[in-house]
Amino acid sequence: MNMRPDPAAMGVPAPEQPRTLIDTGLTGTMLRDILLKTVFRKSVETTREISEAICLTTGLTQQLIDQARDAGLMQATGTMHAGSSGEMGFQLTDTGKVRASDALAQSEYYGPMPVPLERYKAQVRAQSVKNIRITRQLLIKSMGHLILPPTLLDQLGPAVGSGRSVLMYGPPGNGKSSIAEGIRAALGDNIWIPHAIEYAGQVITLYDPIVHTPVKQETDVSELRKVNTRVDRRYLLCQRPTVMTGGELSLDMLDLNYNATARTYQASLQLKSSGGVFIVDDLGRQAEPPQKIINRWIVPMEMGYDILALQSGEKFEVPFDTLVVFSTNFHPNKIFDQAALRRIFFKVLIDGPTQAEFLKIFAMVAKKKKFEMDEASLLHLLKKKYPEINNVYANFHGVFLIDQMMAACDFEGLPYRMTPELIDRAWANLFVEEVEIIH
Repeated sequence: MNMRPDPAAMGVPAPEQPRTLIDTGLTGTMLRDILLKTVFRKSVETTREISEAICLTTGLTQQLIDQARDAGLMQATGTMHAGSSGEMGFQLTDTGKVRASDALAQSEYYGPMPVPLERYKAQVRAQSVKNIRITRQLLIKSMGHLILPPTLLDQLGPAVGSGRSVLMYGPPGNGKSSIAEGIRAALGDNIWIPHAIEYAGQVITLYDPIVHTPVKQETDVSELRKVNTRVDRRYLLCQRPTVMTGGELSLDMLDLNYNATARTYQASLQLKSSGGVFIVDDLGRQAEPPQKIINRWIVPMEMGYDILALQSGEKFEVPFDTLVVFSTNFHPNKIFDQAALRRIFFKVLIDGPTQAEFLKIFAMVAKKKKFEMDEASLLHLLKKKYPEINNVYANFHGVFLIDQMMAACDFEGLPYRMTPELIDRAWANLFVEEVEIIH
């Protein structure tokens, strides 16, 4: 049984439980067919079991069962289920099985009843990512584990708080991905995600366990019943979602995914990210050119909606309520034209640390990993090794070098303590020496 928290403590308005079948916003045919397909596929029998499977109240579920019985599609089994408080069991008649098979031939979708698209749009507006007030304290709390330049939050704060697009650029290994994750953590609260939405008689699966993390809260049975009478059970309370893609991102991921065999639709990645953050990491490493990727996002970012298409070719609008964070190692002027850059509202340079910031990171990592530091070894690193690369520091260097030295200590049976020799061995793996390879 799903544990649902008290809606009063959730921060965003909870979708109201439909009181009648008409209130679901779905046609009688769709309600009937999903009921029959669910009973057929999941082998659920009692009203309570069926109610849990299709995410409607037991009262509405019993009405659907009664309608199916009147139409000769379901019948009582004549047995009482001891494990279900003595509930009567129900099953499909032969006619009901034929109807369920015909419905499955049109679409394999079964389970939770979908939410009509227009009602989902209203819920998205009520829980919009643009409604969140991001403060400096929230960003510090979500990124407190990172060593950041003091002025960086001055740039990130307005960007995140506006709910607009952000482009982070700079040399690799300086925490752009970690900062993007910190932005998501700063959003903090929870929103309602429907299992599926419905448009023009087609069901589009939206909830994705990889993207959406349900919020669970222990509560007693009496409280659970009270809450379930107020909240539409077709929704799940989830953390604000984060979709992170990298070099694998392709433009077809931003469209509906149609399974021709099952004849079912799955929501696009950006639709799944509604109310949360969409992170495009390593922009410029995808098969598609960066300019082409940005062009696909221009209308959604500016207008607040996206255009998707069914297999029939019919196009329709879906909400685009997403904070888009682009991260790249390339300079923006090298991969975008000025029109595209104008449409990305905030551009934030994430540069490498100063020497003082690098030493702070190095000391923090060494303390966490219980690796003893040594002044002579540090001077060797700063005076002998870094001049070889023009004293260019990166945030990842500290973790990399210490992990390398610890691995060498493990192999040699040495205590975890820095030495100039260990520094040299670690440095050799940080940068590959240029040598000619004879084939």
